[in-house]
Amino acid sequence: MDATLDTAGTPALAALPGTPPRAATTPDDLSCEPSGAAGTAPDRAAGPARADARGAVGHRRPAVTGLRLSAFGRHRAAVFPLGPLTLFTGPSGSGKSQALEAYAALSRLASGAALEEVFPDPAARVPEAARPDAGGRRGFRIGCTVDGPAGPVRLDLAVQAEPTLRIAGERLSQDGTVLLATALRDPRRPSVQAAWLTGGTAGMTRAPLPGDRLGTALLPLRVSGATAGQRRVLAAAEQVVVALRSVFPCDPRPATMRAPVPPGEGRLRGDCGNLADVLRRTRHECGTRHALLAGAARTGCAGPVAGLEVREDGPGGAGAGAGRPGGLVTALLERGSGLPATEFARLGDGELRFLALALVLLTGPGVLAVDPAAELLSARQALTVLADGIDRGLDRRQTAELLRLALLSGERGHIRLVGAVGEDTAGTAREVPGVSVVDLSP
Repeated sequence: MDATLDTAGTPALAALPGTPPRAATTPDDLSCEPSGAAGTAPDRAAGPARADARGAVGHRRPAVTGLRLSAFGRHRAAVFPLGPLTLFTGPSGSGKSQALEAYAALSRLASGAALEEVFPDPAARVPEAARPDAGGRRGFRIGCTVDGPAGPVRLDLAVQAEPTLRIAGERLSQDGTVLLATALRDPRRPSVQAAWLTGGTAGMTRAPLPGDRLGTALLPLRVSGATAGQRRVLAAAEQVVVALRSVFPCDPRPATMRAPVPPGEGRLRGDCGNLADVLRRTRHECGTRHALLAGAARTGCAGPVAGLEVREDGPGGAGAGAGRPGGLVTALLERGSGLPATEFARLGDGELRFLALALVLLTGPGVLAVDPAAELLSARQALTVLADGIDRGLDRRQTAELLRLALLSGERGHIRLVGAVGEDTAGTAREVPGVSVVDLSP
C-alpha cells in the first residue's frame, strides 16, 4: 500500500482561494469490563511520500483507511493509505506530526468540536506557498476515506483560515455520488449552504448548516431516513462519524506518571498521568489483560518482573486506611524472590512510556478516556490510537514488543495504531509482515 497522489474519482471541492492547485490526478474482546468486542494504490510518490504495506483485513467495523492532505502544512495532494498498523517516518520537518494532527483534527470535528477549538492557530496549517486572493483569503484542505459495512465513503473538507476561520466547503461522497455538499455562499453569514441526497422526486434537500461545525456529524440530527436516498446518506455519515470518533491520541509523559495519584474512575488520560489508578482498576476488573501487561513488562522493564501491583495509601501514610477519601494510589513493579517492589517513580522514562503504550494496546474504550459512539456495541467499533514519537526513549527490545502487541490487537480488528517513528524503528518495521510504513523522506 503506497502513499499516492490523489488524482481521480473525487469531484473537486469548491475552490478555496489561497491554496495551491491540486496535482492531476487470546480472547477476541480486549476491552476492560467488570468480570462476570481500501484499495491499495500503485507504487508512486505523494508529495515525496512513499509507503510499504503488508497484510490486509476486512472492515466489518468502520475504520479510516486513507488520509488525504490536499493542502495542509507541508503536504500537497498526498494520500496516505492506513492499515491496522501504520507508521510514518522521515527526517525532522518532513510532516509526520502534521499527518497525525490532521487525523486528530478530523476526529475532534466528528465529535462535535467547533473549528476554533480544533485549530486555535489555523494560519500555521496553511501551506507556506499559499498566497491570499483579492479578499485576503487563505486556507487548507484535508480529508479521509472510511471503509465499513456501508462500503468506502470519502469525506473532504476545505477550511478558510484567513481572514476568518470558516468551513469553505465539505463533501461526503460514495462511488462517485455526492451525498452531502456544502459551500460558503455569503461570508457575512455564520452558515454554509448545504445540500444532501434525498432521492425520489425531491432529489436533494437544501438547508443552511453552521459554518464552524462538520456537517457530516450533524446529518443524523437533520435527516429523517424516510427515503432510500436519505438512508444511504445516514449510513455513510454514521460510518464516518463512528470511525473518526473512535480515536485516542496518546502521548505518555513520564514526568506525570511518577507521583502517586488519587483514585478515580480508572480511565486512562492521553498523557497517561493517571496510569497508577488505571492499573488499580485493571488488577480488579481485567485479570487477563493485567496479566498480559505484566508479561509485557518483563520484556520492557529492566531487572526481574514478577507482576504489576498498586498500593493504596490512606491519608495517614503508606497502607493506612487504603481506599479512604483523600488516599493515593502508587504503582509498583513486583520483583519476586523476596526482593522489594519498585515504585514507578524509580523507573526510567523509557520504561514508563513502554508500560503506558502497552496498556493502551492491550485494553480498549472501556479503559481509555475516549468518547466512542454510544449507540453502537463496542464489538462493532475499532479504536484507533494516534501516537507521535512512539519509539521516543525506547530501546529496540521495547519497540519490537509494542509492534507485536499492536499487531495482535490489529489482527482481531480491535485496535488500530497510527504513529510516527524514527528511521531505525522504521527499518525494523519494514521487515515485519502486517506493518505499513509511510516514508516521507525527500
